[in-house]
Amino acid sequence: MSKNILVAVAWPYASGSRHLGHIGGAYLPADIFARYHRVVGNNVLMVSGSDVHGTPITVRADAEGVEPIDIVNKYHNEFLGYWEKLGISWDNYTTTMTDTHIEVVHDIFNKLLEKGFIDKQKSLQAYDPGENKFLPDRYVEGTCPYCSYSEARGDQCDSCSKTLDPEELINPISKISGNKAEFKETEHFFLKLSLLEDQLASWLDEKEGWRPHVINWAKSFVKDGLQDRAITRDLDWGIEIPVDDLGSGKKIYVWFEAVIGYLSASKEWAKNKGNEKEWTEWWNNESAGTYYFIGKDNVPFHAVIWPSILLAYEGLNLPTNVPANQYILVKGEKASASRGVGKTLQEYLDEWNPDALRYALASALPEQSDTEISEDEMIRRNNEELVAAWGNLVQRVFTQIQNNFSKISEIDEADEVDKKLLKEMSESYDIVGQLIEKVELKAALQESMRYVSKVNGYLNETEPWKVIKEDEKRAGRILYTALEAIDSCANLLYPFMPSTSDLVRSAIPRETENLWGLNKIKTGVELKEIGLLFNKFD
Repeated sequence: MSKNILVAVAWPYASGSRHLGHIGGAYLPADIFARYHRVVGNNVLMVSGSDVHGTPITVRADAEGVEPIDIVNKYHNEFLGYWEKLGISWDNYTTTMTDTHIEVVHDIFNKLLEKGFIDKQKSLQAYDPGENKFLPDRYVEGTCPYCSYSEARGDQCDSCSKTLDPEELINPISKISGNKAEFKETEHFFLKLSLLEDQLASWLDEKEGWRPHVINWAKSFVKDGLQDRAITRDLDWGIEIPVDDLGSGKKIYVWFEAVIGYLSASKEWAKNKGNEKEWTEWWNNESAGTYYFIGKDNVPFHAVIWPSILLAYEGLNLPTNVPANQYILVKGEKASASRGVGKTLQEYLDEWNPDALRYALASALPEQSDTEISEDEMIRRNNEELVAAWGNLVQRVFTQIQNNFSKISEIDEADEVDKKLLKEMSESYDIVGQLIEKVELKAALQESMRYVSKVNGYLNETEPWKVIKEDEKRAGRILYTALEAIDSCANLLYPFMPSTSDLVRSAIPRETENLWGLNKIKTGVELKEIGLLFNKFD
């Protein structure tokens, strides 16, 4: 029976261009996972959108002398271009400024307030005296009190992953101006995480199959004791607070409302389809699977805080898994467009076949640890694995059939070597599928390419280019078997490289249409011309 699978993907700030770390961290893994589940017959809802309320947006707007909405529109449209070129198969990619999102945020805020999970508290908030403004946590920087990392943010240390409050930092400064941060008392609404500690700990104890760095961090965080956390801030740019208890100049803080976007995007998708209740099949249906694809810096919000909000609200599915990736490194540093570490995504898209770029990234996904990626290694993979192994396999089998038979020939009985290859190809679907379902995507790609190598090995063993001189029917059978195997390789590679896989599949005439299984190939018909799948880099 088909299952409902929610694929919820991190919301990128609409404040700047993306780089390979973003794509390899969340968006490509999510798309691979979603495409697989669609081809095996599951009902997938993949949602995300541009996060339009972060302070990085207002800072960039001030620097460029424009309004925040101008920055949002610029980068949101840039992101849409990325997704189209890379073939990221969203069911709904939206923003956090839609009417639906605001309605859903207000609904959750009001219900948690009514149930006593939100209250008003006074606290110290970082203030930039030179800019005359309060500073959101991520715009305070200083030395981490736990590990002495000198570039810790006011909400989290990227070195030791501890969550922080700005006043804990040693020598805190404003990232906007470089001024020393001061602290002033202000009143805000707080999410009372302390009331949810026991429930969350019990839920986490039940989780199996999560990546060690995710589940261990989440359990450790809860064991240390959950602290109430401010969900409003002194801001001009953000969602209005639905109750007027704090006075003017305050908005709902982005970290609280952005995670609610997964739910609001699902509801918006249902509205757009004309069936406003359809979202419930993924959010109220206990048999549905919900997977959150994020980078490791977002683990606190998706493995602790968002589940806490869902527990407090009640009636909505909690995450099945949070397969957070670690960082992609460039020359030992975390990839960062803003700091000039690595090229922008657009620069790569201008140079690379999108499927080749997807492949190079998928081969190095940082699933268990930070992973170094270099352009030399990416080019090697393109030239040796895509051009020389996969692309050349397709080309030489197509060429031999077209040159020697013009049409796919009628076939004799399969020999043992043919049966062995097809048996292995048939078994490959279970092996690769199980790896993808466990979100072991790098291993799934390696396994898929192993079958490409098997087909190349089969041709080298059977040598149809020699056999045809003495036994045309046997040569035809060998090439037919190779074509069946190529069709299966294209199926296996489809989640990773959809465009070129579709190109191969559309060129092969099939009697059956299994998207995740062996197909019987038609005989007596021509193959379509497809040309080179990939280009070699010098």
